[in-house]
This record gives sequence, C-alpha cells and structure tokens, in this order.
Amino acid sequence: MKNLLAKKESTDLRDTALPKHIAIIMDGNRRWAKNKNIPSTFGHKEGVQALKKITRYVNDLGIKYLTVYAFSTENWNRKKNEVDFLMLLIQEVLKNELQEIHQENVKLNVIGFWQELPKPLPEELMSAMEKTKNNTGLNLQLALNYGSRAEITHATKEIAKKVKDGKLNIEDIQPETISEHLLTAKFPDPDLLIRTGGEQRISNYLLWQCAYAEFYSTDTVWPDFTPKELDKAIEEFRQRQRRFGL
Repeated sequence: MKNLLAKKESTDLRDTALPKHIAIIMDGNRRWAKNKNIPSTFGHKEGVQALKKITRYVNDLGIKYLTVYAFSTENWNRKKNEVDFLMLLIQEVLKNELQEIHQENVKLNVIGFWQELPKPLPEELMSAMEKTKNNTGLNLQLALNYGSRAEITHATKEIAKKVKDGKLNIEDIQPETISEHLLTAKFPDPDLLIRTGGEQRISNYLLWQCAYAEFYSTDTVWPDFTPKELDKAIEEFRQRQRRFGL
C-alpha cells in the first residue's frame, strides 16, 4: 500500500484532500521511557527525533502548517530537574537542528509566552525565527510556555484596553476580533488535531482555534509516532465529513 507521499507524487492524491494545518499534542515521552525502564530524559530526546521525522514528512507532503505542543504553562508544575532538562533540550535542538530546518525551507515560529522562558532561550528562539523568516515551505509552530486559557485572557485584556482607549467600539467585537488578538493570529485554524498516547482530552491547547478541527487520538506514544502513523490520521481525516458545528 502506498503511503500518502507516494500517492501525492503519483498524482493519486489531490492537495485538497489533505489538511492545510495539523496540530499535535505530543504525549507519551515519559511513558515510552518508563516502559523501557530508562530515565524520562531519554523519552524526551526520542521525542525530538520523532518530531524531526514528522516535520520532514509533513513538509514533503506540501502541508503548509504544523503546530506542536512542546511545553505548556502547566508543565512548570513538573519536577524542577525535568523542567531544567527540557529547557536545555530546547537549546540543544536549536543549536544542532536549526541549520537543517533552514536548509529544508521550513519557517520556524514560536507561540506562547516564550519571552518569559529562562535566558538565554528567548534570544535564541528569536534568532531562529529571524534566520528562517523568509523560508517558504512548512510553517512549523512550537507552542512553548503556551496555555490556551492564558492566551484568551491576554487577548481579552488587549481588546478591553482598546475599548477603554476609544480605539474599538464594543458593538464591533466579533469572533474574528478575538481571533485577531490571539497568539496565532497569523495562522489559519487547524483542520486536524492529533493527540498521541491514548488520552482523550485537549489539555488547554488551542481551545479557540480547534473549535471545528477534527480530533484524532491514537494509543501510539509520541516517540513511536512515525510518518506511517500520521498517514493513518490523515486517511481518517479524509474519510470524515466536516460539519463545522452544523
């Protein structure tokens, strides 16, 4: 059976059959490590390798947007040594993988309150976005220090300030007004939301943006999530009739 990339290259697959924006909750790194009786740090490192493979495959498919939940506002409640490791891992990935990301024409974006991350990470993230800003392939969004409730609260405060300052009439506030003030304002809403690791919840991730996204959950933990597993999610997406709340 052909994978989706082979189908696309043989013109069996129309671009319109693919989601334009995939969002992923990358869950299961720690369970992957626990099942192998090794430290959780190995699971996070293996998760990076899975992200590399998926990013390359999504880019090859010609899908324009991929947004991944890398570190949530709730993740600060984990043990300090794990949080410290994750911050160092992000720095290591930027150092070792950025050039390859750039060469593959991927544009890196960061959403969330990433400016509040420990130094020098914010500066390094800004540098990475600057380096890839003119790339025209896949838009890869890393959700770092991201939480949807915090994002919506932030947007609400910005809108309220504009109303207070007389720059916006309260009668003119529409759903689009909210969208325009979110951290994802530059990107289209996801068509497909994938969660690995078997859980059936969205964990404060893109709550507004995923209002009409198709949800796909797989028992496969993130380090084991391969392009073949992504094909399964996209094939199911293609079989569904999207109703957009109707």
